[in-house]
Amino acid sequence: MTRKAGVLLPISSLPGEYGIGDFGRAATFFADFIADLGFKIWQILPIGMLGPGNSPYSGGSAFAGNYLFIDLESLPERLLNDSEKASAKLASTYKVDYFGVRNNKGRLLKLAYSRLNADDFAAIEAFKKSNSWLEDYALYMAIRDEKGTEWENWEEPLRLREKTAIAAAKDRLKAAVGYYEFEQYLFYTQWAALKKAVNARGIEIFGDMPIYVSYNSPDVWAHPENFLLDKDRRPEKVAGVPPDYFSPEGQLWGNPLYNYKYMEKHGYNWFITRILHNLELYDMLRIDHFRGFYEYWAVPSEAESAKEGAWKKGPQMKLWKELKKQKPDAKIVAEDLGIIDDGVRNYLQETGFPGMRVLQFAFDGSKDNPHLPYNYDKNIVAYTATHDNDTSLGWLYSLPGDARDDVLDFIGVGAFEWGAGGKHCKSTQAMIKAIAVSSADTAIFPLQDLTGYGSDTRINIPGVPDGNWEYRITLSTLEDIDSEFIRKTLNRFGRV
Repeated sequence: MTRKAGVLLPISSLPGEYGIGDFGRAATFFADFIADLGFKIWQILPIGMLGPGNSPYSGGSAFAGNYLFIDLESLPERLLNDSEKASAKLASTYKVDYFGVRNNKGRLLKLAYSRLNADDFAAIEAFKKSNSWLEDYALYMAIRDEKGTEWENWEEPLRLREKTAIAAAKDRLKAAVGYYEFEQYLFYTQWAALKKAVNARGIEIFGDMPIYVSYNSPDVWAHPENFLLDKDRRPEKVAGVPPDYFSPEGQLWGNPLYNYKYMEKHGYNWFITRILHNLELYDMLRIDHFRGFYEYWAVPSEAESAKEGAWKKGPQMKLWKELKKQKPDAKIVAEDLGIIDDGVRNYLQETGFPGMRVLQFAFDGSKDNPHLPYNYDKNIVAYTATHDNDTSLGWLYSLPGDARDDVLDFIGVGAFEWGAGGKHCKSTQAMIKAIAVSSADTAIFPLQDLTGYGSDTRINIPGVPDGNWEYRITLSTLEDIDSEFIRKTLNRFGRV
């Protein structure tokens, strides 16, 4: 791999007038901005449907995109006029207004749908033919709207997808199904245009795929055979992780687990289709909780704590051997954070996929800590912090005095000059240098570390259900980046 550097910023965090970042002009402006600094990668978070707490990691579909990212401005006048678009603008600047955005974009997209012409419907039909998942998704969403409840509470003929009930629902809900097909057509058409524009600026998009899907999803409803469910199609066991440095109590995610025995008999077709779908969306793909393919934490569905779970064997190399038959050059990054033992390390080495290293995890006192920059291999992606970490400045403030002094000594910053954040923050710039100079082929920096911001700009606190995924930048945020320092650092350490 060529030495490169990138910026981590979710689409939702982009500036704009509609309450959330989207696929509009701000996205291409941001790509221009980071390209000018010398970056070659833009890492984003999952762009699929959101789950509880607005989390992009527990969404309601393995394939459908998040309609909140659709750019209303680019819709033609015949679908939405300027006055109608203006009615969706929101005052929120520094945080995502999920409630307002859902109301406004949902309202206006339905209005646009009512104005489609024959050419529009023909384009949607062509999109539908090349996206086999769309039919199940659109019908699922239409029924869910009609019933006002999730599929587990539907009457049995619909819940079990009996042919007569499904045919009747398709006929009864034709208009609602059509709307959801239109929504996804818009999402994917706009995303393809944005990706093409970003790539034209010399920037690769580094995407993200959660390992699990939500129980309340068209994937589980339409393909229950792929999941560990009982005779009533309830989860036998659910996903989570045991206690680790992210969460001392562990995390009980609640997603249904995969029926890997069934999948193996069918060549892991559903999972490979999902991975290939994501590899078409992005230039590089990070797969969250990658160790779950080696061993996964299975928690009894009635358990109240993740501590009650146990490790179970995953598909290990069988899945990747099948994938490489279809995509031998897949650019996958394994999220290998958390509890990693020798078995997982050997497994990752066998896959050949690069793993992750995070500077904030380097200071446990062991000189063998794999997160210390002098222990990095070339084939890894190194970070000052991820979306699950505090910002680097916020993290330094959270440390006890002795631990902070140890970090400051390592990065070469004096005890009386580390704490001033902002454009010329010495401590975050020193941490950026420590990653940039390392042997890691790829270095990624959250935007908040480039600006020297504190904990109030953190994206996510694992295990905390509310108040996450809200951070947004403004155009003035980019003025808080020391552009000269970034250009010089990337150039000096061979990342341009």
